[in-house]
Amino acid sequence: MALTDIWFLLIAVLWTGYFVLEGFDFGVGALLHVVGRDETDRRVAINTIGPVWDGNEVWLLVAGGATFAAFPEWYASLFSGFYLPLLIILVALIVRGVAFEFRGKIDSDRWRRNWDRAIVFGSVVPAVLWGVAFANIIRGVPLDADHEYTGTLFTLLNPYALLGGLATLALFVLHGAVFLTLKTHGPVRERAVTIARGFGLAAVVAGGAFLLWTEVAYGAGWTLASVVVAAAALLGALWLVNGRDGWAFTLTALAIVATTVTLFGSLYPDVLPSSTDPANSLTTTNAASTPYTLTIMTWVAAAFTPIVLLYQGWTFWVFRRRIGRADIPPPAGLPARARAAEAAR
Repeated sequence: MALTDIWFLLIAVLWTGYFVLEGFDFGVGALLHVVGRDETDRRVAINTIGPVWDGNEVWLLVAGGATFAAFPEWYASLFSGFYLPLLIILVALIVRGVAFEFRGKIDSDRWRRNWDRAIVFGSVVPAVLWGVAFANIIRGVPLDADHEYTGTLFTLLNPYALLGGLATLALFVLHGAVFLTLKTHGPVRERAVTIARGFGLAAVVAGGAFLLWTEVAYGAGWTLASVVVAAAALLGALWLVNGRDGWAFTLTALAIVATTVTLFGSLYPDVLPSSTDPANSLTTTNAASTPYTLTIMTWVAAAFTPIVLLYQGWTFWVFRRRIGRADIPPPAGLPARARAAEAAR
């Protein structure tokens, strides 16, 4: 296997890890006001991802850095053509991160409500736009002979891409709901179970339609197997939720893995197809760095990747316990009687 193929595979693995881990972060954030009827319940939901959300975003940084180093032509054409959507994603992620840190700084209901809205915004927008972006990458975009993007923002808002955005949003929301059933107990878990069962059908329909369209129009033949795995995993997760939460979460994660495999499998050997002329497409060959650069990167990745995986796995192990309302102390600024009433709820 050529180094270019190895790095295409590694980048696919990085995006897979990002979507699996950040996917439940997006889902929890999107469901914040649905599972959290009061401040305590919302704090329960936020605390399930509080220790890990920033570590999960590292996968995105590494995926972007690996693309820049291994396939600079791909990086340049992608980030110039998708500049506005990617900028909106970046702003949304920044707003969400700031909201996590600032929502508890002032003891004010209005203050917390505004930051909670920011968390929902910062979760829903990237969940939609990542699907739109990857659908356009699979479908192809207008590229000239110099690999410059010649379309507009509205070129990216085609039916296939919009369906992709709806599919990723539905899948991440289901993933987040199942994660909450695994990590909480009490009212938050009960609402999460209800959402997972009710919203699961939407995820199956939207995700199934998107993957079927992908397979028919752009599939590589063997990717039909990953489409079947994704559909079976989603149905299995709905069957197991509220009984075997760990297995249900494993299956929603498997559905995301299978979906990402379908996308990258349909893309290869291109990395950014040209809808103008296939000769203008970027491939793993003409978009790659020099063999020397890829060799150095391979040694670095082989040395440090196991360390990062062990550290992140240890983090999840440390914070594996379920939490509920009893684990959330009342806000320090409340009077004693109000704190007692809040704790008793």
